[in-house]
Amino acid sequence: MTCRIGRPAPDFEATAYVNGEFKTISLSDYKNRWVFICFYPADFTFVCPTELAAIASKYPEFMSLGVEVLAISTDSRFTHKMWQEEELSKMLPGGVPFAMLSDPRGQIGSMYNVYDEDTGMNVRGDFIVDPDGNIQAMEALSHTVGRNVYEMLREIRAFQHVRETGEMTPAGWTPDQPGLSPGSNLVGRVWEVWTPDSMLAASLDQ
Repeated sequence: MTCRIGRPAPDFEATAYVNGEFKTISLSDYKNRWVFICFYPADFTFVCPTELAAIASKYPEFMSLGVEVLAISTDSRFTHKMWQEEELSKMLPGGVPFAMLSDPRGQIGSMYNVYDEDTGMNVRGDFIVDPDGNIQAMEALSHTVGRNVYEMLREIRAFQHVRETGEMTPAGWTPDQPGLSPGSNLVGRVWEVWTPDSMLAASLDQ
């Protein structure tokens, strides 16, 4: 199955380390919920612990939005456990509270087109899956640049706003800003309701 925006996210099943236990987790376990899938290269590396710790520090916000987080790498469940105990738990109290899934042969990463056969690891890949099981966003980065958890949350809020209101969201949209109501009266007249200056003003207010 090929990943495409607006199409069903490929289902998968994997062993995970979460809350001190090993569990078998499937994407379909989270049917009717928002899911944020976070692929990353490897445990015990350099950028990856900063990313998972950043997401973990904002995990209550993900939960308040009804979003479950699944982190996936090619490491074994045992390596996830060691990483949690030896490093992640020292970066923030309790360490990572969400599931870290094991994808040892890159089968899940291959389904999501983020598995790098040359390195045998997944690249940094983000996927936002809506309650219908469809992919609403996907992004991939190289191993050298870490992701921004604030942007992840902003995008999730934007997709939820679209789903709830039927509006679209302009560039840089934040929850305190109005959306765009698509229609013939807005064609060629977006400048009347949005400008780059309005986006800048909103970012300065954050």
